[in-house]
Amino acid sequence: MSATPVAASMLTDELRDALQRALAQVNTLLLGKSQEVRLAFVALLSDGHLLIEDLPGLGKTTLAHALAATLGLGFQRVQFTSDLLPSDIVGVSVFDAQARRFEFHPGPVFAHVLLADEINRAPPRTQSALLEAMAEHQVTVDGTTHALPDPFFVIATQNPNDLAGTYPLPDSQLDRFLLRLTLGYPGEDAERALLSGTDRRDLIALATPLLGAEDVLALRRAVRGIHASPALVDYVQALLTRSRQHPGVRVGLSPRAGIALLRAARAYALLLGREHVLPEDVQALFAAVAAHRLVAEADGGSHPALAKAILHAVPVD
Repeated sequence: MSATPVAASMLTDELRDALQRALAQVNTLLLGKSQEVRLAFVALLSDGHLLIEDLPGLGKTTLAHALAATLGLGFQRVQFTSDLLPSDIVGVSVFDAQARRFEFHPGPVFAHVLLADEINRAPPRTQSALLEAMAEHQVTVDGTTHALPDPFFVIATQNPNDLAGTYPLPDSQLDRFLLRLTLGYPGEDAERALLSGTDRRDLIALATPLLGAEDVLALRRAVRGIHASPALVDYVQALLTRSRQHPGVRVGLSPRAGIALLRAARAYALLLGREHVLPEDVQALFAAVAAHRLVAEADGGSHPALAKAILHAVPVD
């Protein structure tokens, strides 16, 4: 959760090296998607959560498993289905007849890294069970609040909403995902390597944990110490304002979206070895941070094209 920021220059060389090796390892497990892998690390280091959306078979779960294996943190996976209940995620209180009291049995959400696989195959009530956990890093069961481990990182995968058996995520929950990624089809060389190489599951099973809980927390503190100039904040604010005025946008970006964009840009700068944010960092992240928070006028959906149009409409002074 919150902690005192530290200067990125205070990071040890060992931790910087471990972070770069972690990036490299995930890139060997998910081929040809270096920018998407970098953005996944941005979500982690920004103390946010990651939503990976694409068609089946394009590497969503592979990326999630590769991240979890590389982070060296406590990991749980929940396969979301139409009959999944909220208590299957957060846990349940069970009466102990011998002790004559209820005892809380924690669910899989009590992990450092939670993979919510195909999250939009569960009904909205179950999807919303994650909302408090994602927003507050805690869950409340039978009036009692239980803190989640720190760090707590949700990696959710979902299929496009027009596929059979899917439910749209509530807007309030979409907003809790710092970034939404799509992977797309691999390039020709990457696809050839996938077809002729070792099964990704076998490689992930052999992956070396390269970071730990204290490492992640230290990196998050360093992210908060990355400098964003007043001019850079002006640029982000101009993007927010333009999103509310852009033709075709029914719901523009909130101040919370702007805070998320700045947090992500700081993490992006850290990954690139800088102690300050550049407009190029914001531009590289804008679609991933903004597209799922925008609501189009025409069909009520969210569109990356709208995010790109807003970005192009705001000059960098």
